[in-house]
Formats: sequence, C-alpha cells, structure tokens
Amino acid sequence: MAEERKAETSPLAPGEVVTCTVEQIMPYGAFVRLKTGQRAMIHISELSHSFVKKVEDILSLSQEVQAKVIKIDEKGRIDLSLKKMEAPRPAQSPRASSFGPAAPEDTRDSFEKKLSNYLKASEAKIADLNNKLNSSRAAKKRGKPAK
Repeated sequence: MAEERKAETSPLAPGEVVTCTVEQIMPYGAFVRLKTGQRAMIHISELSHSFVKKVEDILSLSQEVQAKVIKIDEKGRIDLSLKKMEAPRPAQSPRASSFGPAAPEDTRDSFEKKLSNYLKASEAKIADLNNKLNSSRAAKKRGKPAK
C-alpha cells in the first residue's frame, strides 16, 4: 500500500504521454501499469478511431504501449487513450458523398432513370396482380375452383 500511495503522488496531468504495459484485458478495456507503478485503464472506445469489436484485436498481455492521459478523477483513477495518439481521421458521414457537390445533370439524369425504371416495374407488378385477381374472379363466376 505504501508503494501505491507513493506512486499516486507522482504528478501526472491530462494530455501527458506515458509508457505503460498491459496487465489485464477485460471486455470493456485494458488495465495497464505505468512506469511509475500506477495502474490505469484504457477503455475500448479509446483504443482506435475505427470500430473495435474485441480489445484483443488491438492489445495483448505484456505489450508495451504509449498512451495519452485523458482524465484523472478525484479518486486518483487514471484514464488513458491510444486513440488520441493517432492522427485524427477526417470526419466523413456515409451520406456526405451522396450529397456532396456533384454535377447536377448527372445526378438528375440518374435519378430520373431510376424513377422511370421504378414506375415501369411498379406498373408491371400492378398489371400482373390485376390479371391474377380478375382470373380468379372469372373462375369463381364459372363455378371452377381458383388455383
């Protein structure tokens, strides 16, 4: 315990880069040991800018990593981030490319073609349904069972 208290007194500040070793991997993140002897945690959401399904995909036991201190709470718990060490990716929503500046004529032609094809297919389906409906009604009038 004296060792933990002594370790807690070493000054760490948010934004500082530290070297640490992975001690324990949990489904929600990894616990690491800093060079100062302090324990810290890297949450799964702070491992990478891309989606992380399992912590083991990024980290392994006894692996040494550099991380950035993002938070130290009132109880002295240290939260680290590997994501903050990476260069930030440009924000791009899935819809950004479809609504971005494109040639209006190309988009309009494409849309009109799609709409035209949809209407043709829709009319064909309605005609087919009407034919089936009329043939079953005609069969009932004649006294024949409908298929």
